[in-house]
Amino acid sequence: MSSDSDRPVIGVLALQGDVREHLAALTEQGARAVTVRRPEELADVDGLVLPGGESTTMVKLAARFGLLEPLRAAVHDGLPAYGSCAGMILLADRLLDAPADQETIGGLDVTVRRNAFGRQVDSFESDLAFESLPGGPVHAVFIRAPWVEEAGEQVVVLGRVVGGAADGRIVAVRQGNLVATSFHPELTGDRRVHALFVDIVRRHLAEQAGADAGNERGVP
Repeated sequence: MSSDSDRPVIGVLALQGDVREHLAALTEQGARAVTVRRPEELADVDGLVLPGGESTTMVKLAARFGLLEPLRAAVHDGLPAYGSCAGMILLADRLLDAPADQETIGGLDVTVRRNAFGRQVDSFESDLAFESLPGGPVHAVFIRAPWVEEAGEQVVVLGRVVGGAADGRIVAVRQGNLVATSFHPELTGDRRVHALFVDIVRRHLAEQAGADAGNERGVP
């Protein structure tokens, strides 16, 4: 899709999970936020958010609706994507503590441990430093959250837990146009993570426009 880089079209995978909250957060950052439920809708977006929810349910629904392979192809082809909580699991290349048959979309060279912080009753909130975000610590909400067990060489670690039994665990990463967090920024009033992702989408659109213009001029 070729959109106005000032107001990119960003989809939220709307099979299950906290879709409405992401739509609101993206809209506040100047994006045109839309839901994505069908394969053909992927062609209309400049970026995609994979929300929190239940990762096994989401991937099964994606496969049932014929979305799984198109999602994989879109991410492989460079579509910017942001995954929160279950979305991090969906973007991971490798999983731990997952059903043997659980599939992912992939794209992030990480190993993610599902439900790493425990069950629903173990949900918690914490302030953590987040690389590349001005304005101080991010207040993070963790709900049956995963963490990144291992990150590949091309993966930039953006955030880690500070203190407690999970001290040092990786909870936010970026690899190129892909971003993932273990926590749910859509559930707080802090929109900086969404602003970061919208900026990634805008930059991606600007780069595409520059490349297209160069091709029209015959620049190799």
